[in-house]
Amino acid sequence: MLTVRPAGPGDAGDICALLNAVDRIEIGRPETDLHTVEADLNHPEVDLATDSWLAFDDGRLVAYAMVWADSGPGRIDSDHYVLPDRQAAGAKLLELMEARAREMAAGAPGARLRLQLNVRPTLDLGLIAGYGWSTVRHYQVMTLDLTADPRPEPAPPAGLGDLVLRDCAADPADPRRAHALIEDTFAAHFGHVDRPYEAWLDYLDARELDWSLVWIASLPARGDVGVLLTRDDRTAMGWVSHIGVRSDQRGRGIGGHLLRHAFAVYAARGRTTLGLGVDTENETGALGLYERHGMGVHFAVDTWELPLP
Repeated sequence: MLTVRPAGPGDAGDICALLNAVDRIEIGRPETDLHTVEADLNHPEVDLATDSWLAFDDGRLVAYAMVWADSGPGRIDSDHYVLPDRQAAGAKLLELMEARAREMAAGAPGARLRLQLNVRPTLDLGLIAGYGWSTVRHYQVMTLDLTADPRPEPAPPAGLGDLVLRDCAADPADPRRAHALIEDTFAAHFGHVDRPYEAWLDYLDARELDWSLVWIASLPARGDVGVLLTRDDRTAMGWVSHIGVRSDQRGRGIGGHLLRHAFAVYAARGRTTLGLGVDTENETGALGLYERHGMGVHFAVDTWELPLP
Protein backbone atom coordinates (compact mmCIF):
# COMPACT_ATOMS: atom_id res chain seq x y z
CA MET A 1 0.00 0.00 0.00
CA LEU A 2 1.39 3.38 -1.04
CA THR A 3 1.44 6.17 1.56
CA VAL A 4 2.88 9.66 1.23
CA ARG A 5 3.89 12.18 3.90
CA PRO A 6 6.22 15.20 4.21
CA ALA A 7 9.87 14.67 5.07
CA GLY A 8 11.34 15.78 8.38
CA PRO A 9 14.89 16.35 9.65
CA GLY A 10 14.78 12.96 11.34
CA ASP A 11 14.33 11.26 7.97
CA ALA A 12 17.79 12.24 6.71
CA GLY A 13 19.32 8.79 7.26
CA ASP A 14 16.56 6.95 5.41
CA ILE A 15 16.60 9.47 2.56
CA CYS A 16 20.38 9.15 2.29
CA ALA A 17 20.04 5.36 2.07
CA LEU A 18 17.45 5.71 -0.71
CA LEU A 19 19.63 8.14 -2.67
CA ASN A 20 22.62 5.81 -2.38
CA ALA A 21 20.48 2.91 -3.61
CA VAL A 22 19.66 5.06 -6.65
CA ASP A 23 23.36 5.97 -7.00
CA ARG A 24 24.33 2.29 -7.13
CA ILE A 25 21.92 1.71 -10.00
CA GLU A 26 22.68 4.89 -11.95
CA ILE A 27 26.45 5.36 -11.49
CA GLY A 28 27.63 2.10 -9.99
CA ARG A 29 28.49 3.21 -6.46
CA PRO A 30 27.02 5.25 -3.57
CA GLU A 31 28.12 8.90 -3.58
CA THR A 32 25.53 10.71 -1.44
CA ASP A 33 26.74 11.99 1.93
CA LEU A 34 24.46 12.32 4.94
CA HIS A 35 25.45 15.95 5.57
CA THR A 36 24.30 16.85 2.04
CA VAL A 37 20.82 15.45 2.71
CA GLU A 38 20.71 17.19 6.10
CA ALA A 39 21.61 20.50 4.45
CA ASP A 40 18.77 20.07 1.93
CA LEU A 41 16.28 19.31 4.69
CA ASN A 42 17.39 22.40 6.63
CA HIS A 43 17.50 24.81 3.69
CA PRO A 44 16.00 28.13 4.85
CA GLU A 45 13.88 28.46 1.70
CA VAL A 46 12.18 25.05 2.12
CA ASP A 47 9.04 24.41 4.17
CA LEU A 48 9.20 20.64 4.56
CA ALA A 49 5.51 20.43 5.43
CA THR A 50 4.46 21.69 2.00
CA ASP A 51 7.56 21.27 -0.19
CA SER A 52 8.74 17.70 0.43
CA TRP A 53 7.34 14.21 0.09
CA LEU A 54 8.29 10.68 1.10
CA ALA A 55 6.51 7.75 -0.54
CA PHE A 56 6.35 4.43 1.31
CA ASP A 57 5.26 1.08 -0.07
CA ASP A 58 4.21 -1.19 2.81
CA GLY A 59 6.40 0.86 5.13
CA ARG A 60 9.48 0.89 2.87
CA LEU A 61 10.76 4.26 1.59
CA VAL A 62 10.70 4.01 -2.20
CA ALA A 63 10.60 7.62 -3.43
CA TYR A 64 11.51 11.13 -2.28
CA ALA A 65 10.93 14.58 -3.78
CA MET A 66 11.37 18.23 -2.86
CA VAL A 67 10.73 21.61 -4.49
CA TRP A 68 12.19 25.02 -3.64
CA ALA A 69 12.15 28.55 -5.06
CA ASP A 70 15.34 30.51 -4.42
CA SER A 71 16.16 31.36 -8.04
CA GLY A 72 13.87 34.28 -8.75
CA PRO A 73 10.21 34.68 -9.76
CA GLY A 74 8.72 31.82 -11.75
CA ARG A 75 11.57 29.32 -11.42
CA ILE A 76 11.01 26.34 -9.18
CA ASP A 77 13.76 23.75 -8.73
CA SER A 78 13.26 20.18 -7.59
CA ASP A 79 14.72 16.82 -6.65
CA HIS A 80 13.07 13.48 -7.41
CA TYR A 81 14.33 9.96 -6.62
CA VAL A 82 12.50 6.68 -7.01
CA LEU A 83 13.40 3.01 -7.00
CA PRO A 84 13.03 1.52 -10.50
CA ASP A 85 10.32 -0.98 -9.53
CA ARG A 86 8.15 1.67 -7.87
CA GLN A 87 7.15 3.93 -10.78
CA ALA A 88 3.64 4.49 -9.41
CA ALA A 89 5.23 6.20 -6.40
CA GLY A 90 7.41 8.24 -8.74
CA ALA A 91 4.35 9.34 -10.71
CA LYS A 92 2.50 10.35 -7.56
CA LEU A 93 5.39 12.55 -6.44
CA LEU A 94 5.68 14.15 -9.89
CA GLU A 95 2.03 15.16 -9.61
CA LEU A 96 2.52 16.59 -6.12
CA MET A 97 5.63 18.47 -7.24
CA GLU A 98 3.78 20.06 -10.15
CA ALA A 99 0.79 21.07 -8.05
CA ARG A 100 2.96 22.69 -5.41
CA ALA A 101 5.16 24.38 -8.03
CA ARG A 102 2.11 25.99 -9.59
CA GLU A 103 1.18 27.42 -6.20
CA MET A 104 4.72 28.72 -5.67
CA ALA A 105 4.98 30.23 -9.16
CA ALA A 106 1.70 32.12 -8.58
CA GLY A 107 1.11 32.63 -12.30
CA ALA A 108 4.45 34.31 -12.96
CA PRO A 109 5.12 34.75 -16.71
CA GLY A 110 7.33 32.01 -18.11
CA ALA A 111 7.13 29.96 -14.93
CA ARG A 112 8.81 26.57 -15.07
CA LEU A 113 9.76 23.63 -12.87
CA ARG A 114 13.28 22.21 -13.27
CA LEU A 115 14.78 18.86 -12.34
CA GLN A 116 18.16 17.25 -12.97
CA LEU A 117 18.19 13.54 -13.76
CA ASN A 118 20.88 11.05 -14.67
CA VAL A 119 20.77 10.35 -18.42
CA ARG A 120 19.79 6.77 -17.49
CA PRO A 121 17.69 7.40 -14.41
CA THR A 122 15.71 5.04 -12.24
CA LEU A 123 12.67 7.18 -13.12
CA ASP A 124 10.90 6.04 -16.29
CA LEU A 125 11.69 8.71 -18.90
CA GLY A 126 8.52 7.89 -20.79
CA LEU A 127 6.58 8.66 -17.63
CA ILE A 128 8.10 12.09 -17.05
CA ALA A 129 7.83 12.99 -20.74
CA GLY A 130 4.17 12.02 -20.58
CA TYR A 131 3.63 14.68 -17.95
CA GLY A 132 4.95 17.33 -20.36
CA TRP A 133 8.57 17.57 -19.25
CA SER A 134 11.40 17.93 -21.79
CA THR A 135 15.20 18.22 -21.64
CA VAL A 136 16.75 21.67 -21.95
CA ARG A 137 20.43 21.14 -21.05
CA HIS A 138 23.08 18.44 -20.75
CA TYR A 139 25.78 18.26 -18.08
CA GLN A 140 28.69 15.97 -17.30
CA VAL A 141 30.32 15.13 -14.02
CA MET A 142 34.01 14.76 -14.86
CA THR A 143 36.77 13.28 -12.74
CA LEU A 144 40.54 12.93 -12.73
CA ASP A 145 42.60 10.16 -11.13
CA LEU A 146 45.11 12.12 -9.07
CA THR A 147 47.32 9.07 -8.53
CA ALA A 148 48.09 8.51 -12.22
CA ASP A 149 50.89 11.10 -12.51
CA PRO A 150 52.79 13.47 -10.21
CA ARG A 151 50.81 16.65 -9.59
CA PRO A 152 53.36 19.39 -8.80
CA GLU A 153 52.29 22.94 -8.11
CA PRO A 154 52.03 24.53 -11.59
CA ALA A 155 54.10 27.44 -12.82
CA PRO A 156 52.15 30.50 -14.04
CA PRO A 157 51.19 30.50 -17.74
CA ALA A 158 53.64 31.95 -20.27
CA GLY A 159 53.59 35.71 -20.16
CA LEU A 160 51.86 35.77 -16.77
CA GLY A 161 54.78 35.27 -14.43
CA ASP A 162 53.30 37.85 -12.07
CA LEU A 163 50.04 35.91 -11.65
CA VAL A 164 49.46 35.28 -7.94
CA LEU A 165 47.00 32.96 -6.19
CA ARG A 166 45.90 33.69 -2.64
CA ASP A 167 43.53 31.64 -0.53
CA CYS A 168 40.55 33.32 1.08
CA ALA A 169 41.20 32.30 4.69
CA ALA A 170 43.52 35.13 5.76
CA ASP A 171 41.64 38.27 4.73
CA PRO A 172 38.05 38.41 6.11
CA ALA A 173 37.02 40.41 3.04
CA ASP A 174 38.17 37.77 0.55
CA PRO A 175 35.13 35.44 0.81
CA ARG A 176 32.95 38.30 -0.38
CA ARG A 177 35.45 39.09 -3.13
CA ALA A 178 35.32 35.45 -4.23
CA HIS A 179 31.52 35.63 -4.29
CA ALA A 180 31.63 38.80 -6.40
CA LEU A 181 34.05 37.18 -8.87
CA ILE A 182 31.82 34.11 -9.20
CA GLU A 183 28.75 36.26 -9.80
CA ASP A 184 30.69 38.23 -12.46
CA THR A 185 32.34 35.31 -14.25
CA PHE A 186 29.22 33.11 -14.26
CA ALA A 187 26.70 35.85 -15.09
CA ALA A 188 26.15 34.66 -18.68
CA HIS A 189 25.99 30.94 -17.86
CA PHE A 190 22.77 29.00 -18.42
CA GLY A 191 20.66 28.88 -15.28
CA HIS A 192 22.87 31.23 -13.27
CA VAL A 193 21.05 33.28 -10.65
CA ASP A 194 22.58 36.41 -9.16
CA ARG A 195 22.40 35.92 -5.39
CA PRO A 196 23.50 38.26 -2.60
CA TYR A 197 26.28 36.93 -0.40
CA GLU A 198 24.23 35.49 2.46
CA ALA A 199 21.74 33.77 0.15
CA TRP A 200 24.65 32.45 -1.92
CA LEU A 201 26.18 30.84 1.18
CA ASP A 202 22.89 29.06 1.88
CA TYR A 203 22.53 27.98 -1.76
CA LEU A 204 25.99 26.36 -1.70
CA ASP A 205 25.63 25.05 1.86
CA ALA A 206 28.79 27.07 2.49
CA ARG A 207 28.30 28.38 6.02
CA GLU A 208 31.09 26.06 7.17
CA LEU A 209 33.15 26.26 3.98
CA ASP A 210 36.92 25.86 4.33
CA TRP A 211 38.04 29.17 2.80
CA SER A 212 41.64 27.98 2.62
CA LEU A 213 40.44 25.84 -0.32
CA VAL A 214 39.11 28.87 -2.20
CA TRP A 215 41.60 30.94 -4.21
CA ILE A 216 41.58 34.28 -6.00
CA ALA A 217 43.95 34.86 -8.95
CA SER A 218 45.40 38.36 -9.28
CA LEU A 219 47.58 40.33 -11.68
CA PRO A 220 49.30 43.52 -10.46
CA ALA A 221 48.00 45.62 -13.34
CA ARG A 222 44.58 44.00 -13.56
CA GLY A 223 43.55 43.24 -9.99
CA ASP A 224 41.54 40.11 -9.22
CA VAL A 225 41.02 38.20 -12.47
CA GLY A 226 39.88 34.70 -11.51
CA VAL A 227 38.48 32.51 -8.77
CA LEU A 228 38.66 28.84 -7.83
CA LEU A 229 36.18 27.47 -5.28
CA THR A 230 36.75 23.90 -4.13
CA ARG A 231 35.55 21.78 -1.21
CA ASP A 232 36.82 18.69 0.52
CA ASP A 233 33.66 17.58 2.32
CA ARG A 234 32.58 14.73 0.02
CA THR A 235 33.43 11.15 0.83
CA ALA A 236 33.78 10.05 -2.79
CA MET A 237 36.13 12.77 -4.08
CA GLY A 238 37.43 16.31 -3.77
CA TRP A 239 35.19 18.73 -5.63
CA VAL A 240 35.72 21.82 -7.79
CA SER A 241 32.57 23.88 -7.38
CA HIS A 242 33.52 26.92 -9.50
CA ILE A 243 36.33 28.04 -11.78
CA GLY A 244 35.79 31.51 -13.17
CA VAL A 245 37.93 33.97 -15.13
CA ARG A 246 36.93 37.53 -15.92
CA SER A 247 35.79 37.85 -19.52
CA ASP A 248 38.53 40.38 -20.40
CA GLN A 249 41.23 37.94 -19.19
CA ARG A 250 40.04 34.71 -20.80
CA GLY A 251 42.22 32.90 -23.30
CA ARG A 252 45.43 33.59 -21.38
CA GLY A 253 45.71 30.26 -19.58
CA ILE A 254 44.40 31.44 -16.21
CA GLY A 255 41.59 28.86 -16.08
CA GLY A 256 43.99 26.01 -16.81
CA HIS A 257 46.39 27.30 -14.17
CA LEU A 258 43.61 27.34 -11.57
CA LEU A 259 42.60 23.80 -12.54
CA ARG A 260 46.16 22.49 -12.26
CA HIS A 261 46.47 24.21 -8.90
CA ALA A 262 43.42 22.26 -7.70
CA PHE A 263 45.01 19.02 -8.94
CA ALA A 264 48.21 19.73 -7.00
CA VAL A 265 46.46 20.76 -3.79
CA TYR A 266 44.14 17.77 -3.65
CA ALA A 267 46.88 15.32 -4.56
CA ALA A 268 48.92 16.73 -1.68
CA ARG A 269 45.91 16.28 0.61
CA GLY A 270 45.90 12.59 -0.24
CA ARG A 271 42.79 12.62 -2.40
CA THR A 272 42.76 10.05 -5.19
CA THR A 273 40.01 11.69 -7.26
CA LEU A 274 38.93 15.22 -8.08
CA GLY A 275 35.60 15.95 -9.74
CA LEU A 276 33.50 18.78 -11.12
CA GLY A 277 30.33 19.40 -13.12
CA VAL A 278 30.24 21.10 -16.51
CA ASP A 279 27.56 22.37 -18.86
CA THR A 280 28.50 20.75 -22.18
CA GLU A 281 27.20 23.83 -24.04
CA ASN A 282 29.22 26.29 -21.94
CA GLU A 283 30.34 29.03 -24.32
CA THR A 284 33.63 29.67 -22.50
CA GLY A 285 35.01 26.31 -23.67
CA ALA A 286 35.08 24.78 -20.19
CA LEU A 287 34.41 21.24 -21.45
CA GLY A 288 37.42 21.37 -23.78
CA LEU A 289 39.59 22.75 -20.98
CA TYR A 290 38.78 19.84 -18.71
CA GLU A 291 39.23 17.28 -21.47
CA ARG A 292 42.64 18.72 -22.39
CA HIS A 293 43.68 18.28 -18.77
CA GLY A 294 42.82 14.60 -18.78
CA MET A 295 39.45 14.66 -17.08
CA GLY A 296 36.93 12.05 -18.19
CA VAL A 297 33.18 11.53 -17.87
CA HIS A 298 32.05 9.94 -14.62
CA PHE A 299 28.35 10.24 -15.43
CA ALA A 300 25.99 12.61 -17.26
CA VAL A 301 22.79 14.37 -16.29
CA ASP A 302 20.07 16.20 -18.17
CA THR A 303 18.14 19.22 -16.97
CA TRP A 304 14.43 18.63 -17.48
CA GLU A 305 11.90 21.42 -17.50
CA LEU A 306 8.13 21.59 -17.16
CA PRO A 307 6.41 24.82 -18.28
CA LEU A 308 3.86 26.10 -15.77
CA PRO A 309 1.50 28.22 -17.88
